[in-house]
Amino acid sequence: MTHFVLVHGGWHGAWCWEAEISALAALGHSATAVELPSDDMRAGARQYAATIAAAVCGPGDVVVGHSLAGLAIPLVPQRTEVAALVFLASLLPEPGRSWRDQLTLSRPMADWFYDNGLPKQERDEQGRTVWPASVAAELFFHDCPPATATAAASRLRPQSPAPITEVTPLQAFPELPMHYVGCRADRAVSGEWAERTAKERLGADVTWLGTSHSPFLSAPGELADLLVTLASRSEAR
Repeated sequence: MTHFVLVHGGWHGAWCWEAEISALAALGHSATAVELPSDDMRAGARQYAATIAAAVCGPGDVVVGHSLAGLAIPLVPQRTEVAALVFLASLLPEPGRSWRDQLTLSRPMADWFYDNGLPKQERDEQGRTVWPASVAAELFFHDCPPATATAAASRLRPQSPAPITEVTPLQAFPELPMHYVGCRADRAVSGEWAERTAKERLGADVTWLGTSHSPFLSAPGELADLLVTLASRSEAR
C-alpha cells in the first residue's frame, strides 16, 4: 500500500481531492489532502513546503502536487524523506528565477488561459487573485459534469501572489524519482511547455491523461490508476 500526499494548486483547497482519496482507497491505497496557506499574503514556497512536509507519514509516501503546488513540492525532500514526487498539470520552478520571470521569458500557460482566462482575472482588496465562477468553471473544470464544475468553482478562494513573485528558493531539483502528468485538454498549462520543460528540469517524459486541468474531479479513477502505476515504477527504481 502506498500513502499519497495530495497537494492542491492555486485558488483551490484540500476539498478538491475528496473524490481522488476515495478512488485511491478503492484500489487499496491511502491519501492525505494538504490545505495550503494559499490566501496568506506572506506565504511562499518555503511555507507551502513546510505544510506539505508536516503531512508526510513516512519515507514511502508519494507527494502529488497539482498546478501551482509544483513550485513547492521539490522543496519537500529538504525537510523530510519521501519516495517520489508527481507533478500534475504542474508549474515547474527554475532556480534563480521567479514564476513571474518565467511568464515574461516564455509562454508556459495554454493559449486559452491567455486569451480567455487572464483578461477576466480579478484582484481583491489585498491584491490576491480571484476568478469569477463562470470563468473558473471553463478554465479548470470544463470536462466535469455541470453540477460538479459549478460547485467546485464556487469553492475557490483568493490566491496570494507570493509564490509567483518570489525568486524560487529551490537551488536544484532533488535526486529521487520524479514524474510529470500532463492533461491533453488543459486550458491552464501548456502541454508543449510541459513536455519540453519536464524533460529539461526533471529528466522525465510526460505521461498524458485526456482530461482538463482537474482530473481529480473529472476522472478520479483514471488518475488513481495512474498514480498507483507511477508509485510502483518509483519503487522499482
